[in-house]
Amino acid sequence: MTRGSRKAAVVGVALSDCGRVADATPYALHAQAARRALADAGLDRARVDGFASAGLGTLAPVEVAEYLGLRPTWVDSTSVGGSTWEVMAAHAVDAIAAGHADAVLLVYGSTARADVKAGRRTGTLSFGARGPLQFEVPYGHTLIAKYAMAARRHMIEYGTTIEQLAEVAVQARANAALNPEAMFREPVTVDDVLSGPMIADPFTRLHCCLRSDGGAAVLLAAEEYARDCRTAPVWILGTGEHVSHAAMSEWSDFTLSPAAVSGRLAFERAGVTPSDIDFAEIYDAFTYMTLVTLEDLGFCAKGEGGAFVEKGRLLVRGGELPVNTDGGGLSAQHPGMRGLFLLVEAVRQLRGEAGERQVRRRDGTLPRLGVASGTGGWFCSSGTVVLGRD
Repeated sequence: MTRGSRKAAVVGVALSDCGRVADATPYALHAQAARRALADAGLDRARVDGFASAGLGTLAPVEVAEYLGLRPTWVDSTSVGGSTWEVMAAHAVDAIAAGHADAVLLVYGSTARADVKAGRRTGTLSFGARGPLQFEVPYGHTLIAKYAMAARRHMIEYGTTIEQLAEVAVQARANAALNPEAMFREPVTVDDVLSGPMIADPFTRLHCCLRSDGGAAVLLAAEEYARDCRTAPVWILGTGEHVSHAAMSEWSDFTLSPAAVSGRLAFERAGVTPSDIDFAEIYDAFTYMTLVTLEDLGFCAKGEGGAFVEKGRLLVRGGELPVNTDGGGLSAQHPGMRGLFLLVEAVRQLRGEAGERQVRRRDGTLPRLGVASGTGGWFCSSGTVVLGRD
C-alpha cells in the first residue's frame, strides 16, 4: 500500500444523551459520546492517534483531548460553523490517506439549551462584530434575519411559496415521529407551521430549528483498522468543501449556497451523481436551508426546490429521496453546529441500524449510498461527504 492510497471508513458513531439534559457539562457530553463511539467500533482508546473538535464557547481541542485521556499526534480545530464536521471529516480522510493518522475521533458536545435556560450566553448570532460584520449587527442583521432575507429572495426570484417551505418542516416532523430519540415527535401540518408566531419574516417558529443539549462522536479509521472493528465499515467515498462569504454584501447571489461547489466536488471525487444517492442528511437550521441545498447539490434544478419538496418526497416512508431521516435540526435535536449529527445518522442508515426510520430501496434492500451536507454561518461555508457501504 503506497503512501496516500489508504482508504478511510467510519467505524464507530454515537450520540450522547440529547434533548433536555440535566446537570451535564459540555465536557461530559463530549466524553459520553466518545466512549459510546469507541464501544460501537470495538476499538481501544489507545489506538486513537487523531482528534478533532470545535464548538460553541471556549472549548479548545487540546483541553477536550486531555479530558478524554487522549494524546493525539494529529489534531484539527477547524471552525467554519455548522459545516465544520464535514470539513473535519475530509481533513481526517486526507490525514489517514497520507499516513499521518490511523484512527481519528471527531467529537462535539454542547449544553446550548441548558445555557439559555440558565441565562448563560455561550455563543453569538454571528462570527463576530469587530470586523466587517460590525456594520450589519447594529441593524438587527443577525443569523435568523440573514436566512430569512435569503429565503425571501428565493421566493421573489423563483415563486417559491411559504407553503412549500412549510412542507419541509412537516416532513421533518413525520420522520422524527419514527425516531425514539427525537425531541419533538408530534405531527404538524402546513397550517400549524404557518399559524405559529413570527420569528423573522417569512419564518414562523416551526420554520426554525429547535434548541437542545447533546453531543455526537464519529470515529474514522484506516482500512486495515476498519476490517478489525466490530461494525461494518462505511467508506468515505468523496468530500468537498467551500467557503463563500461572511458579510452579506459579499454574497453575490442569495439564492445560491456554497453547497453548489462542495457538492459538485464531493460527487466528482466519489465518482457518483445525485441520482445514485439513496438518502440525504442536510443541515436544516431553517426550512429554506433544506430546500436550497437540495437544489445546489443537484437533486433538482435551481428554482425547482419548492416543487421538489412537495408531495412527501422527503419522507422516510414513501419518499423518493428521504431527507433528514432522524427528523433533523427542525425536530430531532440541534445543540448548535449540528453537522456531526448528520454523519452519525448517515452511518446508521447505511449500516441498517435506524429502526423504524430505516430507509429501504425500492427492492427492499438497504441503502448503498448516502450524502451528508453541512452548512455554516448564513450559507458562509459548506462541507459535503458522500458515504457508501460494501
